[in-house]
Amino acid sequence: MAELFRQVRLLDPVSDADHVADVLVADGVIQQVEAQIADFPEDVEVCDRPDLILAPGLVDLYSHSGEPGYESRETLDSLMQSALAGGFTRLALLPDTDPAIDNPAGVERVRSLLRHAGPIPQVDFWGALTTQVKGEQMTELAELAAAGVIGFADGRPLQNWALVRRLLEYCQPLGKPIAFSCCDRQLAGNGVVREGLESMQLGLPGSPAIAETIALAALLECVETIGTPVHIMRVSTARSVELIRAAKSRGLPITASTTWMHLLLNTSNVQSYDPSLRLEPPLGNSPDQAALIQGLEEGVLDAIAIDHTPYTYEEKTVSFAEAPPGAIGLELALPMLWQKFVETGNWEGRSLWRYLSTNPALCLGQTPANLQPGQVAELTLFDPQHRWQITPQALKSLSNNTPWLGQEVTGRILRTYPGR
Repeated sequence: MAELFRQVRLLDPVSDADHVADVLVADGVIQQVEAQIADFPEDVEVCDRPDLILAPGLVDLYSHSGEPGYESRETLDSLMQSALAGGFTRLALLPDTDPAIDNPAGVERVRSLLRHAGPIPQVDFWGALTTQVKGEQMTELAELAAAGVIGFADGRPLQNWALVRRLLEYCQPLGKPIAFSCCDRQLAGNGVVREGLESMQLGLPGSPAIAETIALAALLECVETIGTPVHIMRVSTARSVELIRAAKSRGLPITASTTWMHLLLNTSNVQSYDPSLRLEPPLGNSPDQAALIQGLEEGVLDAIAIDHTPYTYEEKTVSFAEAPPGAIGLELALPMLWQKFVETGNWEGRSLWRYLSTNPALCLGQTPANLQPGQVAELTLFDPQHRWQITPQALKSLSNNTPWLGQEVTGRILRTYPGR
């Protein structure tokens, strides 16, 4: 099947493109990119919508699957549909399923569940750093590497620094990304929002910023001593951005990401007590939010992660402090970020695509997708003016734990080309 996109806006951070052109795609490959294409096959399907955006597929650094173990939250099939509906052509799944992806059999188990699926994104798996992601005993890292995991991460903060040191030493020769989420659990205590004036006004237990930064500082010391490249997940505080900036200036081999919701919201939004705003790490205060945005713009932070975390209605319909942390996001991140930053003129479209596509691929050690002729058509077709209502029926995810449920949003992916 051949398709011709007439006068669409092309966004491609790899070639620094942001212009209008015709694009011909056939047999899953980008055939031509020209100002105008006059000569094309007779049976080509023509898309004549100059208001649309054609860009490389999005890449999610880390998200959670319900299946296996928690299929009532999300099956692999619903997760794949949700990813495609959100424009994601590559997805890296965290290992905290049940059973956990902590051995080669676990990797093969999940792969086998995906074999009979229809068109799906490229799915990669983070291999667990510790058995059953409990943070106690190191997994057989070399065996997981041989099984083809994309890298190593528990997705949960580790508390044993002797274990962290050993993990960095053992991972170094394996040549795969290793990702850490930083939090000192003792300092965080039972905190569910960022500590500060607003947490007191809300009457909710606060988690101090130093719960993140003390753990981050310790991790950076380990990296400086051992030299193993590390990805820092879920950065959420202004001080963390400062620490990462200083570490990068010293040449430490680190990359870092924050999540899309920490860019859009802060503690003031928790006044609704919506359990879908109970996140981990908690939403930052306003200065934290501003520092994360600036950190991305300056290249201190490399990428935006989705951290899609589905929960059932029953699990989330409890008091804020009792709700499990996490929210869905694969279908919502691009339109919400586009409206917040691109439509307002704060970011160029290429910048947002760099944070959501090019840089996440680089953090995973992958070659980013691009719009050059001859490349596999790993694409998203985005309508930035399409208005739709976020309802359970409109979402592909089985779960709908999002603070925007019932609201209208502008911007939607019309089609995703997985490139597979």
